[in-house]
Amino acid sequence: FNKAKLTLWQEAEVDLGPGVLLIAVSDMGLFGKMLHLYWDKATGRLRSWDVTRPVRDVSIAPNLLDGARTLGSGPHCQVEYVNHYEQGQAAVTGRLQGRAGQLAYSLKLTNVSLPSIVSIPFGPNRPLYSQKNLFAASGWAELDGRRIDCGPQATAIIDDHRGYYPRRMHYDWLTAMGVRRTADGQAERFGFNLTRNQSLDQQRFNENLVWMAGRISLLPPVAFTREHATDPRRPANVWHVADEHDMVSIDYTVATHNAMVTHALVVDIDYYYTFGTLAGYVRDEDGTKIVLDGMVGLGEDKSMLF
Repeated sequence: FNKAKLTLWQEAEVDLGPGVLLIAVSDMGLFGKMLHLYWDKATGRLRSWDVTRPVRDVSIAPNLLDGARTLGSGPHCQVEYVNHYEQGQAAVTGRLQGRAGQLAYSLKLTNVSLPSIVSIPFGPNRPLYSQKNLFAASGWAELDGRRIDCGPQATAIIDDHRGYYPRRMHYDWLTAMGVRRTADGQAERFGFNLTRNQSLDQQRFNENLVWMAGRISLLPPVAFTREHATDPRRPANVWHVADEHDMVSIDYTVATHNAMVTHALVVDIDYYYTFGTLAGYVRDEDGTKIVLDGMVGLGEDKSMLF
């Protein structure tokens, strides 16, 4: 029973240019899941391929080195991660078909920053481990036969995640990735990660940071507050994310979401994966303000009794 409470996944968020692609393979203990989302920036359309399989049909890489593989398979669905982090490389390929259409992709990712690696206590014998890296992306995706090549600014984040969660949990998360102009006018890939979860000590144990070329800059604990949307079944339409030291001040406007909602006898899941736009800023440890206005953001509002 305890082993079945351990959740493992490897997930990539890739800003291709015209749209953002999410690729996730997860071992949920009791079942396996392969989730793909594609958000078209121009049309606002969100496509979802959500495949649940027996846990034997997914395999999460034991580490991120020397070609270790994460695999997911099922009828009309194949996903593979090949991890070569010792070389700063990863490859992600897949092909699937569903009610949302046909999707295929072949992506090569090259690390451009230092990683975020955390081990966070959620309670007695309740650890969370996560490693997230920022990458330059190359390759292509294909939607219903329409090919989308990665542009020169295509950027990605991979999250390798292993969590032994409490039975009742809540998780807030916001991230973004892209290219900015530095003070000397140079183009630089950057991104940020902000979470608020059940860490026993937010000050000591969090995963809030900014990625920049070859380095990271840490951020303090943040709080998420939300305005209520018109439809109470939808996630809040504006999220405010800020800290107490003026290092983070973000308004995130949700454009669309993918909902996984289950209410059963012993299971309650309200899990919204969202896409939207950002306004505001983060600062690095030197106090330099990085303006985020107009950037695409991705966020999670997740509550579970499981």
